Amino acid sequence: MLKYSQERFVGIMLTALGLIVAAMYISLSYGVFDLTFAEVVKTLFSQGNGEYDVLIYQFRLPRIVIAGLVGTGLGVAGAVLQGVSRNGLADPGILGINAGAGLAIVVFMFFYQGKLAGSDWFSILAMPFFGLIGGLAASIFVYLLSWKNGRLDSQRFLLTGIALGSGFAALSLYITLKMDPTDFHTATVWSVGSLFHANWQYSISILPWFLFLLPIIFWKAHILDLFQLEESSVKSLGVSVGREQVILLLCSTGLVSACVSVSGSIGFVGLIVPHLAKSLTGIRHQQMIPLCAMLGMLLVIVADFIAKNIFAPAEVATGTIISLIGVPYFIYLLFRSKA
Repeated sequence: MLKYSQERFVGIMLTALGLIVAAMYISLSYGVFDLTFAEVVKTLFSQGNGEYDVLIYQFRLPRIVIAGLVGTGLGVAGAVLQGVSRNGLADPGILGINAGAGLAIVVFMFFYQGKLAGSDWFSILAMPFFGLIGGLAASIFVYLLSWKNGRLDSQRFLLTGIALGSGFAALSLYITLKMDPTDFHTATVWSVGSLFHANWQYSISILPWFLFLLPIIFWKAHILDLFQLEESSVKSLGVSVGREQVILLLCSTGLVSACVSVSGSIGFVGLIVPHLAKSLTGIRHQQMIPLCAMLGMLLVIVADFIAKNIFAPAEVATGTIISLIGVPYFIYLLFRSKA
């Protein structure tokens, strides 16, 4: 039985990988200017002409890489938050982490945008750090206000996040209205979840966060399985519940903040993906979390391709496309949880 389960998991992962490769190829090939398979391959191996190099390496490929990283981060963070809170409706956007990180980055844009050189390391890493501060502040508020009778209450966790997220979003809107027209347009496009400004520097700025935080989450995946038990049972196994919750929340907040810094507030990825992964692999987080990374990557790459091309040459925000799927799905989960 265990061997069958492992073989099934490997098959699902390989299928997801194949779909990701197909989605990446389609996103590289098709758009306002289409490329053939041969032209894509030659360009990727530095044998194409200059126009194709610019199109792929400066515009399409950086955007695909950012979409993949953002999808991975939000998918994994959603699985962690649902595991820690034992609430299937938990999501970085719904819990206010996106909004907290977004508020801090809007403050960064308001005071420093255009004043930093684009090539030094400080300017490259500044936005993720600002996002981390805002995301951590939101997480701390939600975490502290969600304690009831000496434990984390899952319903209060969700309601507190929604309330704080609304407040942070209102503050972000107020600050953007105080910006000059150019910065206001940039902040508005960013706030709805857009990858329009994706570039290689953004990839560099968030990659260290992934390299540091993802291994910790994978290492702690078995703890998330234990969190599905009663808290007294978990403590009886020698697990420090509070410490492990804080570590996992910090890791998920770091991932979300890094993602928000380059893509804006893209919601519902962390809500949809864990449920899809759980339906395919079951509740074992050591299998579910890697699949969440793959499915999140696939979802955002596909959504971004649709956003770029559905009304080409005009462009829709990637977050809008995902919300069209996420809002009905959230309502469905909400009614199912009441049943």
